[in-house]
Amino acid sequence: GMGQAVVRNGEPGRMESDQMVSSEIRTEPLVSPFSILRYWGPVCVYAGLIFFGSSVSNPPESVSSLMEKISDKILHLCEYGVFGALAYRACRHGAGAWVARHAVVVAVAGCALYGLSDEIHQLFVPLRQGDPLDLVADSVGAALGAWTWRLMERRAVQSSL
Repeated sequence: GMGQAVVRNGEPGRMESDQMVSSEIRTEPLVSPFSILRYWGPVCVYAGLIFFGSSVSNPPESVSSLMEKISDKILHLCEYGVFGALAYRACRHGAGAWVARHAVVVAVAGCALYGLSDEIHQLFVPLRQGDPLDLVADSVGAALGAWTWRLMERRAVQSSL
């Protein structure tokens, strides 16, 4: 069809096709019940697993022997690395435009707050205690996970061009 003049920032723009304009509009993330489930479902399930793990007074023998071999800070880093990646993915694709633009910061902040609530939760679990250094490991892990997912996504987009 015929193109139309597009006004941006109060100035008339060049002639552009309707298709170009509609494809620009479509870059905003589409939030639907399906996308909320698709992107936030894994975040919620993973958060539930973390909560469940923190509720156990005596971890199974396999877990405690693993924690003796590997520093529990490394386990926190890995656990929250996955959480950070899932949270970034959800913020980037299953939320509004502002959150999508600030997905790394929002994901890491959300994971850090969840980590804080998890350490507070452990204060009320017999034979467990909250550890501020665990929160540091959680936050660093979340940041590494979010940044890693962001880099992998960008590489995938660049290689498909």
